Amino acid sequence: MRIHLVSSMMGALSIVCGQAFAAAPAPLQQTNMSLAMANALVDATMSACHAKGRSAVAVVIDRGGHVLSLQRDDSVGPHNTDAARKKAFTALSTKTLSSVFAQNARQNPESSNLNTIDSLLLIGGGVPVRVGDEVIGAIGVGGAGGSSIDESCALQAIENVLGKSSR
Repeated sequence: MRIHLVSSMMGALSIVCGQAFAAAPAPLQQTNMSLAMANALVDATMSACHAKGRSAVAVVIDRGGHVLSLQRDDSVGPHNTDAARKKAFTALSTKTLSSVFAQNARQNPESSNLNTIDSLLLIGGGVPVRVGDEVIGAIGVGGAGGSSIDESCALQAIENVLGKSSR
């Protein structure tokens, strides 16, 4: 009887100890936007807008929504800085062009309240930045003379810096 009790206790102890020594959860490994890439994308975005004869503000955020790089031409209204950041956040959060998200939201009556979320801006000019299948950040552009121009500057920058489209 004693041997059976000791044997049962040893079995229970080995189960508990086995769980204690199980492998710890592995940390998440993700690709993220670097400062150097963000600066290159902002420079390329501003150059693309300037090539069209437009002034603008351009912002790049990382995958966590943090601003890494921002430039604003002297003649651009200050409200465009916040608009560009919100366009970038919208593209990052939805993993799609902010213009496409805005169009989809307008066409879906159940999405009519999305314009009440302060961090989103339902207008074109926000473009997700992808590396492979991962969205690692986004570009937001404002003040270039319309959301389609804003968006085209960001798309041109991604093509120039990363050699691909981010549609």
